[in-house]
Amino acid sequence: MEIGVPRETDRHEHRVGLTPLAVSRLTERGFTVWVERNAGLEARFQDGDYEAAGATIVYDTEEVYRRADVVCKVNSVLKEDLDLLKRGSTICGFHHLAIYPKEKVERVMELELTLIGYEIIRDAAGEFPVLVTFSEMAGQMQVPIAANCLQTEVGGRGILMGNVPGVPPPTVLILGAGNVGTLAARDALLAGAHVVVLDDDMENLRAINREFSGRVVTAVSDTERLSRYTAIADVVIGAILKPGSLTPRIITEDMVRNMRGGSVIIDVSIDQGGCAETSRPTTLDQPTFVVHDVVHYCVPNITSNIARTASRALADSCVPYLMQLGSKGLEAALASDAGLGAGVYIYQGSFVNVRTAEVFGLPVFPLAKLMETGDVS
Repeated sequence: MEIGVPRETDRHEHRVGLTPLAVSRLTERGFTVWVERNAGLEARFQDGDYEAAGATIVYDTEEVYRRADVVCKVNSVLKEDLDLLKRGSTICGFHHLAIYPKEKVERVMELELTLIGYEIIRDAAGEFPVLVTFSEMAGQMQVPIAANCLQTEVGGRGILMGNVPGVPPPTVLILGAGNVGTLAARDALLAGAHVVVLDDDMENLRAINREFSGRVVTAVSDTERLSRYTAIADVVIGAILKPGSLTPRIITEDMVRNMRGGSVIIDVSIDQGGCAETSRPTTLDQPTFVVHDVVHYCVPNITSNIARTASRALADSCVPYLMQLGSKGLEAALASDAGLGAGVYIYQGSFVNVRTAEVFGLPVFPLAKLMETGDVS
């Protein structure tokens, strides 16, 4: 199998699809790896590192795409990439397909591409092993980001993310008790904040309660509680996950309007559309904007700012799946590993992910049937 690693060209995307160590593991197994020149430079990986690991350096994106059977990206395929891709190839990355423009989806289908989304691959326990790694990193980034956004020069309330004697601590409201929410709660609690976590799953809330010995306030999420808690929060961290689908926009504009002046919303869910009606994607060089005197931080590729760590974590997570694809072939690998099969959005041009197909109103087909017969009738 031939694997291609293009240089990411999204604005402020500093991560890379494979590290030199990952490449060495693949080339030792007999795979051919093509790496675009300077693909790892922003994550501090040099071309010489890749060559020493057994990769071949190529000098433009089109050559990577034309040579590779499987392309290892970080982000989704860009519109301009679609004209360079080899028909029928497999693209691995964080596609977040639910927010694609429909015409881009139709072009992917026309090219008979297979899209494997790292964010929806499952393991035997039904968890999301690649996504969990990134959620853990993103969760640990929340409190430093919140501390910065609360500062006066950014437009925040001028509040320290900490505990000063005689001064009430900030209130941090976290929406979602998954990996991002749990790690954000831990760090906010350690910083001295008053922490409230809302979720619609009682088991998640019980886990939070056990984890922090009752020091975090937990409540079942509903509209009334959201209105009440957003109105008193200094920081709201939106960490809601609906794999393969758009995130529900549970924070209404009226709720934002009623928040304290200078308070902060960090919408970690923005890569799936965002959980606040006032959210829109931002970039690392201009990460915030203000609506109704509330600072919004809505960077989709938040871990791109820790590019080396994130790239290494991604490579560690995805190499076992690449080895399966290479040693067994696409169909056998997907058939033998249901979790990897669950990571497929589109198989050779046909939708197999139900949630995402519903977003676009397109027909969906069982993956097993497509692999067996190729029949989409």
